[in-house]
Formats: sequence, structure tokens, C-alpha cells
Amino acid sequence: MPNNEILICGAGIAGPALAYWLRKGGFGVTIVERTPEPRPGGQTVDLRGAGRTVIERMGLMDRARAQSVDQRGLALVDASGRTTARVPADSFGGEAIVSEIEILRGDLARLLYDATLPDTEYLFDDTITEIDQDADAVTVTFEKTAPRRFGLVVGADGPHSVVRALAFGRKQEFVHPLGLYTAWFTATDDLELDGWYLMHNAPGGLVASARPGRLPGEIKAGLSFRSAPIAYDRRDSAAQQELVAQRFAGVGWETPRLLQAMRTSPDFFFDSMGQVRLDHWTRGRVALLGDAGYCATPLTGLGTSLALVGAYVLAGELAASEGDHRIAFRRYDEVMRPYVRQAQQLPPGGASGFAPSGRLGIRLRDLSMRQMTRWPMRKLLAAQFAKAGDIALPKYSLAADIR
Repeated sequence: MPNNEILICGAGIAGPALAYWLRKGGFGVTIVERTPEPRPGGQTVDLRGAGRTVIERMGLMDRARAQSVDQRGLALVDASGRTTARVPADSFGGEAIVSEIEILRGDLARLLYDATLPDTEYLFDDTITEIDQDADAVTVTFEKTAPRRFGLVVGADGPHSVVRALAFGRKQEFVHPLGLYTAWFTATDDLELDGWYLMHNAPGGLVASARPGRLPGEIKAGLSFRSAPIAYDRRDSAAQQELVAQRFAGVGWETPRLLQAMRTSPDFFFDSMGQVRLDHWTRGRVALLGDAGYCATPLTGLGTSLALVGAYVLAGELAASEGDHRIAFRRYDEVMRPYVRQAQQLPPGGASGFAPSGRLGIRLRDLSMRQMTRWPMRKLLAAQFAKAGDIALPKYSLAADIR
């Protein structure tokens, strides 16, 4: 089989999922990951639609459910903590804003990582610095490991993809910002959530949120704000925290407590929100997967589904073509492109719907949330949530028990 040795950059969700299916197809797989080990913690991600089907075909659904986070749904609260709107998790058949199965990103990544062992080689605490393609293979230069040759290289390394930058070009050409910035972090506090994902909007496009974690006393917090482009050092967490603290100074609800917890959180993460759009996800012997190729942003709730489905399709097409990447890459695009196009359509209002700028916008947002389960809003939102399953998954020979 040609292209039998494949390098994947990124050990989050998309990378290990691809490795699992590639090993099923008889390929040799190496994953290089910048962090020293699988990254724990993180916020919750959804298992919904076709992404849930892929997890079922991997035989991992029971374990995923066992690690899922128990959440009652989304509730909007005002500055005094009064609930202004609620959307239960069982709305829309368990596919609402908070879905029936929510699992911490780190728990899902670890589940997928364990499923690839012992057949997958991992190069932790390293990254790719150069990609040189020729007619037969790709020579890859690493930051620490000696150069090696692979038949194919797949970038599954997120919206700031190193592989995309090396093989496709500058980030600015492909990342389309939404004018939103978000800090995610874990807090341990006695904040009373009663099982709900609580969200507070404040004038100026500010959003403070807190939701239950998997462990007792664990809170997954978020602080988001709308802004024109900001120049910041992605490696300087202290400066990022100061930026967030300045933006949220004086905001009500439990925001002061969240800001205090942010300063000592072990997993603080800050980033801008933007969609990744490319006309082609492959170039020669290099392919992009998940957020590296088609990030939809957390506003859609479909990033995990895109990663899992993309991994299944890419591996399936490579196996079906017996390693001929020219055929497989073309089919990967044909199968995934309509699904990605749908998934990248933002919910009604987009960034302004998530983070209204003024008090009137916040009141209208609260009203629309109260109407979500009623006609005509229910029809509009049902179409948005249905996008998670809007793909006919091919039945590749990789999965022994396809449902």
C-alpha cells in the first residue's frame, strides 16, 4: 500500500480520532504534539449528530457517557443573579445549546488517545518546523526530533495550525475573525449553579459564564468580549489575564469571583474566535483536518462533530483508495464540503446574538431565548441544531459493526 506511513500534527480530538481509523485501515501512524502529554481539563464539548455516530462506531460511547458532565441546560441570568431565560438540555431531542452528552475536552481527548495505544507512535513536546514535499514522500523537520520522511502529513493542530502555515500560507488568508475574544478556565468555588450552565450578558458585548465540571466543586468558566482586533502575546498569560480583568471591571453577577479565580486557574486559555475557510484542504501530500482546515467556532457547537466526522471520512477514503492520496483527498473534499459549509453557518445573530452590545440588545436576546422552544423560533433553531447530523456517513470497511 502506498503512503503507508502517515504523520499527524496534533493530539487533541481530531488527531487521535484519525489515528484510530488509520490503524484500522492498516496504516502506520505517528502523532507529533507540542505539549508534553495529553492536555487535561478544558471546557465541555458536545457529542451530537454525526459526531456521536462516529464515537458509536468506535465502540467508545459507553465510556464517553460515563465521563459526561451532568448539566440541566442553559440559563441566562441578570446582574443580580435572577434567571431571565432557560433552555433545558432535553430540548430539541437532546441537541440544544447544551446537548444531551457533554464531555470535557480533555476527557474526550484522553479517551481517544487511549484508544490509539499501543499501535500509534507519539512524539510529545515537539512540533514541525519544515515540510518539504517531493514526488514520493514528505521530508519533515522537527524542532527536536531528527528529520524523517512520511508518505503523507495531516495537520490536526487547531486554528493556529503550524502545518497550514508551512504548506498553505499565511494565517491571515484563511482565518476570518468574528470580533470575539474568550478566556476559558477552571475554577473551584462554591458558586451555586444547580446543574445549569449560567450566562450573564453585560453592556459592551461582555459575556460571563459558569457551568458545572465533572468533579465536585469544579466550575468551567468563560469570559468573552467583542472587540476590534487586539495585538497580544499568545504566550503571556499574565498580560492576557490583565486584559480580561480590565474589560470586565465593574461587571455584576458573579464576575468578580470569576476574575479572582482566573488569576490562579491551572488551565487558563485565551484566544480570539475566528472561522477557518479554505477552497482546498489538501495540497500535494498534505491535508488539513478539523479546526486547522474548517474551524466553525464555538458559537456553532459543531467543532467536535466536524473533527470526528472529518477524521472518519479522511481515513475511510484513504483505506478505500488503498493509500492513493490523490483519489482519497478528492473524495474527502466531496464528502465533507457540504457538511462543513452547513456547520459554519452561525446561529441567528452570530457574534452580536451571543454578545449584544447594549441593554436593549440584551433584553431582546433574553426574549428570543425564552421563545426558543416555541413557534416560530423553534423551527429556526431546530434547523440550526439539525446541522450536526446533516451528512450521510459512508459505511467504510474500517468499522466492524456499523449502525
